[in-house]
Amino acid sequence: MMVLYGIALLAGTAMVVQPGQSTLLAKSFGGEPFAAGLVSMLVGTTTMLAVGLATGQLHLPSLQQVAGTPWGAWGGGVLGAGVILAQLFVAQRIGAATFLGLLVTAGVVTSLTLDHFGLEGFTTHPASLARLIGGGMMIAGVALVALF
Repeated sequence: MMVLYGIALLAGTAMVVQPGQSTLLAKSFGGEPFAAGLVSMLVGTTTMLAVGLATGQLHLPSLQQVAGTPWGAWGGGVLGAGVILAQLFVAQRIGAATFLGLLVTAGVVTSLTLDHFGLEGFTTHPASLARLIGGGMMIAGVALVALF
């Protein structure tokens, strides 16, 4: 379990570094954020393919499985593109701390809802008073970071 927590911490660190890298990519492309976002997603796709092949974990779905996939399941790619576009258009303007604070806080608040109702395939974890207080503290913390 500790390894999983470590991986989650590394992913959180990556979330903080990624907006700066995306912005540097856009600047290198003459200030073209859409080109940078497209290249970023292409590099991500290539990385997923390489890691999947290298570890033997890549198992492509059949056409029947693709055809039977609920329409809402395809939204992850759209959401990923939205995050990258937000990084490119918002992060540099409001600052890394405020951007990531808002991103993480929105994620915590949304995750409390997903967990409580067991939405999007998550196992139900009730929104206890302690969890709700924690979410409220996140909101208060981000407000302090953003205001000061």
